[in-house]
Amino acid sequence: MTETQVPAPARSPGQGPLTGVRVVELAGIGPGPFAAMLLADLGADVVRVDRPGGPGLGIDPAYDVTNRNKRSVVVDLKAPDGADRVLDLAERADILVEGFRPGVAERLGVGPGDCHARNPGLVYGRMTGWGQQGPLADRAGHDIAYIARTGTLGMIGSPDRPPAVPANLLGDYAGGSLYLVVGVLAALHHARLGGTGQVVDAAIVDGTAHLSAMIHSMLAVGAWQDRRGANLLDGGCPYYGTYETADGGHMAVGALEPQFYDEFLRLLGIEDEEGPGLSGARIDVTRWPALRERVTARFKGRTRDEWTAVFDGSDACVAPVLSLREAPHDPHLAARGTFTDHAGITQPAPAPRFSATPTSVRTGPARPGADTDDVARDWDVPRLLSASRHPQRKASP
Repeated sequence: MTETQVPAPARSPGQGPLTGVRVVELAGIGPGPFAAMLLADLGADVVRVDRPGGPGLGIDPAYDVTNRNKRSVVVDLKAPDGADRVLDLAERADILVEGFRPGVAERLGVGPGDCHARNPGLVYGRMTGWGQQGPLADRAGHDIAYIARTGTLGMIGSPDRPPAVPANLLGDYAGGSLYLVVGVLAALHHARLGGTGQVVDAAIVDGTAHLSAMIHSMLAVGAWQDRRGANLLDGGCPYYGTYETADGGHMAVGALEPQFYDEFLRLLGIEDEEGPGLSGARIDVTRWPALRERVTARFKGRTRDEWTAVFDGSDACVAPVLSLREAPHDPHLAARGTFTDHAGITQPAPAPRFSATPTSVRTGPARPGADTDDVARDWDVPRLLSASRHPQRKASP
């Protein structure tokens, strides 16, 4: 499907608990756009300020679902009046989100000082990997480097292989985007209670480290070994991990509690095997290797779908490992509407869910500059219209 075949997004009023909240997003890549998408999914009016020439990754804007439920204007921040156009928006906004390296927004004239001079109540959210201060603050980086230094990457994978890379979910989105959203909403609450606006410094290293709080507790009391594949939750435990099936698929096992473990053994068909009873192997780590061998052999005897049927309806805490294309067709996820189709794109539906202020995918991905007239009118920023009447130069590499 080409871009011209994707229906143009139809505009609709905001829906969700953040309806009425105005957000300015200075276009970037990764965690910043995802955080702004989450705010937009929750009903905020998010205006993405795109740069001439696009953000640099070359993703077709028609398919970039992280820009759904948003509107877009194009502003050249390097033009003489570019900063003023953004400040006009910031003056009318509740939240601004940017993901530049430290000091860049200030050099462009849209830093916290510039914005707060126009709007003292603005929540200014800063999304970076290393944070605004520290020896590495000015260095380039990506998710994998950030999580590497926090100790979390080193926890993931088999002990006899290099650490496994969890896509960019752990750092960019869990340790970055979600902490930025929590931060700006907390700061917005403070501002609306009569406080002032403030800067939220959301660093991926901070958020990712924070995610490992429980593991650090276990480490402190000796319940966690500081190495891969030796612990209850890192694949070292034979009843908490993944196993290959006869057809090359995989099953995920998480039978931690005694009653779930016993159910797992029963349905797997190994509870009555000859030799020492396997019930005691649950807490006897010296017997884990033998237990793993038995479990591995049993799973190899049937296909993934066959094992899925065996464990269906049980409390054994076993599930098939699905691919991205398979997941939307899972019976449970389909029943809940965990995924949705919009403008020809299958995508995760907004989350979480609200009983009084339901959310939805209202519009498809925002096209750069397509909403300039609407935003200029709705936000009362006529200076945007003068910008849209003149060709924008391409941003410098």
